[in-house]
This record gives sequence, structure tokens and C-alpha cells, in this order.
Amino acid sequence: MSKTAQWAKIGGGIAALAVGAGAWFVWREKSVEQPDFTLVEQDGDFEIRDYPEITVAETVAAGARREATNAGFRRLADYIFAKDRAGEKIAMTAPVLQDQDGGTAWRTRFVMPAARSRATLPTPHRNVALTTLPPRRVAAVRFSGNADAMALETHERALREWLTGRDILPTGPVEYAFYNSPFVPGPLKRNEILLPIAG
Repeated sequence: MSKTAQWAKIGGGIAALAVGAGAWFVWREKSVEQPDFTLVEQDGDFEIRDYPEITVAETVAAGARREATNAGFRRLADYIFAKDRAGEKIAMTAPVLQDQDGGTAWRTRFVMPAARSRATLPTPHRNVALTTLPPRRVAAVRFSGNADAMALETHERALREWLTGRDILPTGPVEYAFYNSPFVPGPLKRNEILLPIAG
């Protein structure tokens, strides 16, 4: 076997391992708890959902979205994995939620397990707060791939156009939902754009 063929075989093996590892992470993360909702309407990738009350841990970080996301994620991960406090760990859930807090900061939220409430959750560090989101109705569009600024903008515009076609107006700012860890390859990632609407 020539060296070219050997390197091609090795490259193919590495690619197969990467795909397999990515698929394993997707399978593993599908077992992570997600908040329940009632599906009101579905039209392809577009949905209208009713969510019950949800408890979240949240933090706000200033700066560009990517840097603020990383800072917020680290703070919240330290909270749920008991790295900056005493006591038990909290199970990871999905999705991670993010929206803009004012014009220069970003808020990141981890959804808490449904069995936990603010009264039963450990007290967070001063940079993290526990909040209860009231029941709400949202419009959502789901897409795969890396959620860069262009993808977020493109799908937010599509969701707004879909709502306009139904004479529905958003009642609040856009929110992003990310369902996968950085270890999942881009094409396998699940992302969503959420817009609150009147119930």
C-alpha cells in the first residue's frame, strides 16, 4: 500500500471516529431533561408553544455575544456543578437560553430540573440569580448548524415573517435556545429562535 493510500485510510478512520463521537454526544444529550410544553401549532420548522412556569439560573455578562456567552456559561456551570459553592450538584438540562440585557450585555440562563424550585435549590454565587419565568406562549423556529450571528439573524427574520403572515405580533425581545455542547459537530447541533407572543 502506498503512503498516499495509507494516509487516506488513516484520515478516513479519524473522520469516522469524529462522526461517531459526534453522534454519541448527540445521543447522550437527547437524554438530558428539557422543559415540557404544549404544542399549539406546527408548520415545518416553525412552532407555537405554551410553556408552564420554569425556574432558571441566570447571569448577565457585558461585551460581545460570544465572549459574554462564554463568561455566562462558565458562571452557571460553576453553580450547577458546585464549583463555587458547597453542596450537591444540579443536573444539566437543555436548552441554554440567551437574550440581550440592554444594549451592551447578554443574559444567559440554565433551565433548572422540573423537580426543583427556588426554595429547594442551593443559594447561588453573587453573579448568579435564581428566577422563575411565568407561563408563556412563544413562537419558535428550529435550525441546525453553528449559531453564528448570520444564522441567528437569518432565522429570526424568517420567524418574524412567518408571524407577520399570521397577523401575530411579538410581545417581547428575541431569545436564543441552544441544545448542544461544543463537542457536537455543527450540522448535528439544534438551535432555536424564540419570540414571545400573546396567549
